[in-house]
Parts: sequence; C-alpha cells; structure tokens
Amino acid sequence: MTMMTDPVAAPSNPGWLHRSEAWLDSKGKGAWIAAMVLGFVFFWPIGLALLAYMIWSKRMFSKSCTRRKAWSHHGMRAMSTTGNSAFDAYKADTLARLEREQADFEAFLHRLREAKDKAEFDDFMDERARRARDDEGPRDDKREDNA
Repeated sequence: MTMMTDPVAAPSNPGWLHRSEAWLDSKGKGAWIAAMVLGFVFFWPIGLALLAYMIWSKRMFSKSCTRRKAWSHHGMRAMSTTGNSAFDAYKADTLARLEREQADFEAFLHRLREAKDKAEFDDFMDERARRARDDEGPRDDKREDNA
C-alpha cells in the first residue's frame, strides 16, 4: 500500500474561478497576497473570503503554491531506475522492507484500536450490569415493604 494519491484532474471546461485560481497559483504566493490585499481595499468581504480560502487550502503557510505540482512529479521519478543495478536492488529491497513495516504497523494500529474498543465496550457492559444490580436491589426492598 502506498501513500501517494493521484492529483485532482482539472475539469474539462473550467470556470472563471478555477482559471483565476490556476493563474494565481502559477504566479506564486505573492499574487495570492496581492489579490487578498486588493480585495480588502476595494471590498472587504472579498479580501476576507480570499484570506479564508488561503488558510483553508493551506496556501498561506506553504512554501510556494506551485510546489505541490513539483512534489507529485518528483514522487514518480523516485520509482524509475538509476542505471546502477546494485543501487536499484538496494532501493527495491528497502522499499519492500518499508512497505512490509508499514503494513505491519497498520495491522498493529488496527489491533490496538480493536483492543481499545473492546476494553471500552467491556467497561460499558460492566457499568450497565452494575447499574442494573443497583437498580434491582432497592426495588426488591420496596416490594417486601409493601407486602
């Protein structure tokens, strides 16, 4: 199992919002900041909306807006061969070992979650049984008093 995800495909007929977002991304973080400042100057809700979008999409705190595209391309290059057969064998073995370790760790986390869920369920059932015993005890005494 790998952690790589496919990049989101652009729509076949992008609207003006998608085109403007792509244009601002191509210009970088400075263009986003300039658009936000201009939005505040001309009509403050636009600037506020741009600020919220930049924070929500993590454009505000990333190194660069176009960096995501570079990383997705770089990830595919890591799978290609280098021409050095010894290094390629080492890399393949290391990647296989890391995948096994990741699968083992995910299995461990799954068992850990199951154990936690079981413990919480057992605690719930014990408390429920204790409450049922506590509730039944006084009722028996009241029945005896009424008789």
